[in-house]
Amino acid sequence: MLGKLLLATVFTGIITGFFITFYELLIIFMTYLIFMGDPIKTIPTLPTWYLYFVPTLAIFFVNYLASKDNHIREYGVNEIAESVSESRMILKVKTLFLKVIASALSLSSGFSVGTEGPSASIGAMIAYQIHKLFKLPQMLVKIMISVGASAGVAGIFVSPLTGIAFAFENIAYQFIKQYISYLILASVISFAITANYLGAITFSHQVGRIMNNEYIIANLFFIPFITAFIYFYLFLKKNVLHILDISILKNFHKYRNYIFALLGGGVVGTILLIDPQAAFSGKEIVIMLMNDENHISLFVIFSIIFLRIIGTTVAIYANAVGGVFLPLMSIGALIGYSFGEFMNFFMFPVEPFYFAAIGASVFMGVIMKLPLTAVILSLETTFDYNVVIASGISVVLIEYFSNYYFSIKKEYVNKADKVVK
Repeated sequence: MLGKLLLATVFTGIITGFFITFYELLIIFMTYLIFMGDPIKTIPTLPTWYLYFVPTLAIFFVNYLASKDNHIREYGVNEIAESVSESRMILKVKTLFLKVIASALSLSSGFSVGTEGPSASIGAMIAYQIHKLFKLPQMLVKIMISVGASAGVAGIFVSPLTGIAFAFENIAYQFIKQYISYLILASVISFAITANYLGAITFSHQVGRIMNNEYIIANLFFIPFITAFIYFYLFLKKNVLHILDISILKNFHKYRNYIFALLGGGVVGTILLIDPQAAFSGKEIVIMLMNDENHISLFVIFSIIFLRIIGTTVAIYANAVGGVFLPLMSIGALIGYSFGEFMNFFMFPVEPFYFAAIGASVFMGVIMKLPLTAVILSLETTFDYNVVIASGISVVLIEYFSNYYFSIKKEYVNKADKVVK
């Protein structure tokens, strides 16, 4: 049986690697097709009605696909594993392709969702089909799904360690301890394939193990700074939009998805009109800020932060198919960069790109409740102890402070607890 499991793992890594490459390139192709070129450059030249029409039409079509196959909605890896093992969900090849289309359409039309959620689900679906093909025991369905999920995340981030950590924090520990080697194998194989075609998030300023105590001191001020933005994000998502959702479900249950689709299309259209950088997944912003490629004024940064927070939360309720990993990273990177600019304004010499890297890991780690993944992500993207140590301290303390006022659960998107039935 172990031989079959090993072979199934290798096949999962290979197929997932190529499928993730296709998925990412499809998003890029569709984005350029919809916006007639690089959206950051072409959107200012497009008519206003078009900027509202595209995301609204896209999200209505995504909701239509979801009405035909409820399994294309976004789920957490653990929810998928439990649903499959309890025979509440059957992962079909048709579902896999529909999910890719729905996710690519959500992302390419401007919705602020990420690629890691669908990538994890794509890997999980592939692993499930291989599990059936190899006729492995039912007891191994969860571990195969976790193997596929880790391969999917490792592939989309071109980052094997992040994929392993993601699976480790989302699947029961007893499975991980026994089968961690298979997670590693699938993640590394998938990474090796996508590394030839996709670009990773990199940090060009790393100094390795050299420690600068000024960044540790500055990080003490950064903790309350980023905590305030996390409170704002959670307040908007859990209070304002959640209360609105309950009200709509109570009074207009049949039209709930249509109402939020209209709201989502209107919000994304407005964001595209104001600043296209505040839309889409946010990967380009993370790379730009972490590598200090362009100087951005504080006014523009804060406007993008505000728009991205609104866009990300609304996308969740509008049923856009995609994760929140990258959008949260982009918000954190913007917050970190703005903090660095503030510190320089008050004559405290720190580089903003360091705090962009710290903020990207911390904001995602706290909101998604993935502290280990946050630390490993900061390590693998920067290889800089100034970032890794600050990220580790911040993600734990900020999560502790945030839990005083908000109950933070592991977050994916699209209210998996309601759609997995």
